[in-house]
Amino acid sequence: MKRLGVLTVISGFSGVGKGTIVKKLVAEQDYALSISATSRLPREGEVHGREYFFLTRDEFHSMIESNGLIEWAEYVNNFYGTPKSYVEERLANGQDVILEIEPQGALKVKEQYPEAVLIFVVPPTAGELENRLVGRGTEEAGVIAKRLKRAAEETEYIANYEYIVVNDDLNDAVNDIHYIIQAASHKRERTEEFLNVLKDDLKKSFNE
Repeated sequence: MKRLGVLTVISGFSGVGKGTIVKKLVAEQDYALSISATSRLPREGEVHGREYFFLTRDEFHSMIESNGLIEWAEYVNNFYGTPKSYVEERLANGQDVILEIEPQGALKVKEQYPEAVLIFVVPPTAGELENRLVGRGTEEAGVIAKRLKRAAEETEYIANYEYIVVNDDLNDAVNDIHYIIQAASHKRERTEEFLNVLKDDLKKSFNE
């Protein structure tokens, strides 16, 4: 039975560990990870075309103008967006695709792909979120403060998500998201074409 792949959007506060969750999902399961484009500079160890497509602001604007992005948003003075062709090719081939993007972008994806599954990852406590941001050791106190303020603002978006996953234990969070995606892949709407053929065959064969 051929089906379209499940498009899953994973969002969460900066520092909640969603990137680690996504990497583990992709490493352990047959998921395609959509690589986002961004205008921010790479962090130590990040590689162009692996973590992100690192673009200049001018290059990013060119992609917007050519309609090459499913969505895009500005976050902490940098642009982030989702290239369209990669995602649509994988879905058409039946592969499940994961997008790791901010809430603003997630809502834009949902507008274009109503069947997309939206998952928001949260920390067990606000204090733990701050500890994780500080523990990364990649940003100054002022940037961390901006990220925490942004997290407080992003709580307003949570009501738009179908599923909430608490990242208290990494393996539990990964398993929870995997089960959500697998359940979504069996929704009736995704098997409509197959069911129509099956119903026709049954009626022709046994409804005489």
